[in-house]
Amino acid sequence: MSLVLTLGEVIDRLPGWQDASWTELDGGLTNRTWLLEKEGVKTVLKIDPAARSAPYSDRRGEALVQTAAAEAGLANRVLYADDRVLLSEYAEGEVWTPRSFADADNLARLADALHKLHALAPTGRSFDAAGAADVYVQSIERDPDIVAICRDIIAAVRTPQRVCLCHNDLVAENIVATPDIRFLDWEYACDNDPLFDLATIVEHHELSEGQAQHLLEYYSGSGTSSQQRLNEQRQLYRALLWLWLASRPGSAEAELDEVAGRLLTSCS
Repeated sequence: MSLVLTLGEVIDRLPGWQDASWTELDGGLTNRTWLLEKEGVKTVLKIDPAARSAPYSDRRGEALVQTAAAEAGLANRVLYADDRVLLSEYAEGEVWTPRSFADADNLARLADALHKLHALAPTGRSFDAAGAADVYVQSIERDPDIVAICRDIIAAVRTPQRVCLCHNDLVAENIVATPDIRFLDWEYACDNDPLFDLATIVEHHELSEGQAQHLLEYYSGSGTSSQQRLNEQRQLYRALLWLWLASRPGSAEAELDEVAGRLLTSCS
């Protein structure tokens, strides 16, 4: 197998998908993605330039998690996977946008889907925030003071009260209503504090404190302990988000400044 996989090479080894038509999709940050279609059936094909390493799951591990989630109605079925290739079914549906979180009914539906996700069997692979930070920092050549603050926040996170299977990347474009809620892109999925998934939703989309409270209540009811744990996970997500953005050459300065502002305000 060559180091650079061509689309033709990959399609030729996908059982039943030879002679499929294809369209390249936008949005893949670390891989290339295509929509394949044959005889009216659509699938999504992802091809990596090299085998994946931390903080990502490898594609075979991702396929195992996604398959378990699909059996629970929370993901699209996996049709093929190897070290650098993942083929999944394509499901028609409405991909969420940041505005989707403004609907209280959507928050309730999302909390219900998270309950189902967090009840699935653990993967045996733990979320390593410090390890992810190490990877990001290797590519950062700016703001050493903020980098240090992020590292301190990550190091201070307490051992979770509960660890379970989490998606760990619940941004709006990874949520689709079919009409049931399904989650896309399981490459970060592993065992973590379940409130990290809620924290990602709240912080990435800058939900209001009222919306954050509603999501937490739909998920776990009220309680000071849950609120404190969510706040800690929100701070963790802010730190990881800033490091991730700072490690990417194309990140907008305005977005970096905005996340840094939230980060520093929460530390004061």
